[in-house]
Amino acid sequence: MNDEATRVVLSFPDGLSEWGRDQIETDRYRGYLRRVLAEPRVGDEREEFVDVGCCGDSLDLTFRVERVEGGSRVGDDTGIDLVERTGTVEGGWRVQSAAGPGE
Repeated sequence: MNDEATRVVLSFPDGLSEWGRDQIETDRYRGYLRRVLAEPRVGDEREEFVDVGCCGDSLDLTFRVERVEGGSRVGDDTGIDLVERTGTVEGGWRVQSAAGPGE
């Protein structure tokens, strides 16, 4: 029996900068999320590393599982959708957050 989820919807804080959004929207990052999610359940939260570029510290971003469609396991063909939720981004390099010098 194939228990692979067809889609997983993850939310992230809307305080994430455009730079951070560019990082998490890549196919490479979605592939990473597929490998680490395994068997997500609605409400699960996990902090994952996000690259902030060559000049800053790492940024750990909290993703929350909002929905799991199909089966319960994430596989190579599982779609990963990212949506915003209200929240701030803690840690990382200040310039890469919405509170940075560009705001």
